[in-house]
Amino acid sequence: MARIGVDVGGTFTDLVLEKGPRDVYVHKVPSTPEDQSIGVVRGIREICEIGKVRPKDVDLIVHGTTVATNITLEHNGSEVGMLTSRGFRDILHIARHKRPFNFSLQFDAPWQSLPLVKRRNRISISERVMPPTGEIETPLNEQEVRDACKLFAERGVEAVIICFMFSFLNPKNELAAKKIVQKELPNVFLSTSCEVIDVIREYERFSTTAMNAYVGPKTSTYIRNLDKMLKADGISAELRIMQSNGGVATVDMASERPVTILMSGPAGGVIGGRWAGGLSKEKNLITVDIGGTSADISTIPNGEIRIMNPRDTYVGDYPVLAPMIDLTTIGAGGGSIAFIDQGGAFRVGPKSAGADPGPACYSRGGTEPTVTDAQVALGRLDVDKFLGGDMTIDPELSVKVIADRIAKPLGMSVKDAALGIIKVINSNMALAIRSNSVARGFDPRKFALMPFGGAGPLHGVALAKEVSAKEVIVPPAPGINAAIGLLETDMQYEFTRSAPLILAGATTKDFERINTALGKLEKLCRERLSADGIAKSKQKLTRIAECRYHGQGFELRADLPVGKLSAKNKDVVIDNFHKQHQLDYGYTFGSDQVEIMTLRVIGIASVEPLTWPKLKKAPAGAAKTKALKAAFMYSRKTTFDDGKTVETPRYDRGMLMAGHEISGPAIILQHNSTTLIPPGYRARVSDFGNIHIKNV
Repeated sequence: MARIGVDVGGTFTDLVLEKGPRDVYVHKVPSTPEDQSIGVVRGIREICEIGKVRPKDVDLIVHGTTVATNITLEHNGSEVGMLTSRGFRDILHIARHKRPFNFSLQFDAPWQSLPLVKRRNRISISERVMPPTGEIETPLNEQEVRDACKLFAERGVEAVIICFMFSFLNPKNELAAKKIVQKELPNVFLSTSCEVIDVIREYERFSTTAMNAYVGPKTSTYIRNLDKMLKADGISAELRIMQSNGGVATVDMASERPVTILMSGPAGGVIGGRWAGGLSKEKNLITVDIGGTSADISTIPNGEIRIMNPRDTYVGDYPVLAPMIDLTTIGAGGGSIAFIDQGGAFRVGPKSAGADPGPACYSRGGTEPTVTDAQVALGRLDVDKFLGGDMTIDPELSVKVIADRIAKPLGMSVKDAALGIIKVINSNMALAIRSNSVARGFDPRKFALMPFGGAGPLHGVALAKEVSAKEVIVPPAPGINAAIGLLETDMQYEFTRSAPLILAGATTKDFERINTALGKLEKLCRERLSADGIAKSKQKLTRIAECRYHGQGFELRADLPVGKLSAKNKDVVIDNFHKQHQLDYGYTFGSDQVEIMTLRVIGIASVEPLTWPKLKKAPAGAAKTKALKAAFMYSRKTTFDDGKTVETPRYDRGMLMAGHEISGPAIILQHNSTTLIPPGYRARVSDFGNIHIKNV
């Protein structure tokens, strides 16, 4: 069974092909921002040629995409129309009534200045569901829905959302309105809040549904067109899309609920990091995925990928209640631009040169100094070995642009300016690492730092030193690690339902209500997995209660006990919630007034794990030294963070064997990335090709 993972980044598209057990190939091609599918199809063709696999023999393609994310960040989504309960037209405008900057008189509220749904397209409909029973007090006015559809048609609305108050208690009115819209506007992208995110909190529910529609038409068009392009190219493989929660979904599921793939790209990197850690039996990891545009950071304690707290799940400035891997993303990558701001301060990022024009050394018209230019100027990236020699770079352009834009204005040498660029970007990333580890209750001294992405291993040791991580582990194919993670990703569906209940005083009837809701969610998960051809014996269900102390504003996840919830096992939920509260906040109230707010069931179908080939063991004694000499390529002058420039040997990673040790200063070269080993550090190659770097 041949499988391909494809991860699209801002600068490069990464691919991995598993032809069979321990028969793996990796590849990297430039991204095509104007249409990601062009680079994806081209990369798939090329990696099939490399692996000598006929395209029609590929069975599965797993794709991580930034299409939905880019739409959100660039504010170029669809024209959305909204049907909502009379009197609640402005919920998306009012939001939580919070000021982004308390003491600013000119602050901008993006949900008002750049709304997902323009006010004129929010139409009030007469209907009313009453809490807490969900009783329908006012039936849906069907004629008002038809009139709104007529107005939407005149305005050229591309997507419609239906968000009624308290629909999570009773979705009948929303579903009735959906039928009318489907009949009146058969070609619009349609979303109802009860189907997208069936939970309490009207603003977050409305915002999530609006985001689904805002990115929906373009995202679903891209996914379906890619599927058609692949089939037209003779590739009949099943296409799966990476989701923000660390699972994969079918084309139909991702097209219907694109809000679940907003963080599709970075999620694959975290899973790939856990996979690479497993090669060395290391479970405590801090992954740092540094590409051309951004750095994505995640902490993995004891091999468990964490899901972000709902209060923190924002994309851009909009709350999105879709489960996402706990990631910190900052504008720090190889393409991050260094500049002097209006106050004279030396800054790097978040603006990036991207793939086009890219860093100045790419010779594509880039006129601003980037992190990559700084690495080139310091001799850490070699002209003739960039991207394995597939891409030519011009170091003179890097030196010139750093001199003109940074060094001369600040009265310093080019070397000091380049070192300054690296120091600033490393400081930015170290701060982000602490926010995702120390601020979450994890001590970096007990974790290995795993840098990957094209630029990651150049920064790994400096970042580990900055945050006091115990060691650095560089994966076998760091530049392709996110794509590898795609092939390690399980199929996963999540369904939620709000079911408020204070556990301390719960009655038998209350528990029956909870168990009935859980049963319905489990049924939905099994139906989705079965529709995808997953046998019931291979379906795994995980049940979670999102809880809070009664009166708190947001919830934390707590695992539910096996079987039905009852008075006998409710303490399991309470104890699990206390443990999570202690981890997140450093304390608990010790109260039994724990309230379930939302039930969540996750349906999982595991995939076959990716099998990576073992390296040959290095022989002992003099033969070992001879084998290491065979990996030696040449030496060149390289400047390190202490400012010293020394002759530094280069080694071919493809020639290294398990057990080889290399003392810094040294640089290890491979097609998809470059690993920097500073003076005072030693690198050891593991059985599966991980490079472990520690202070001597």
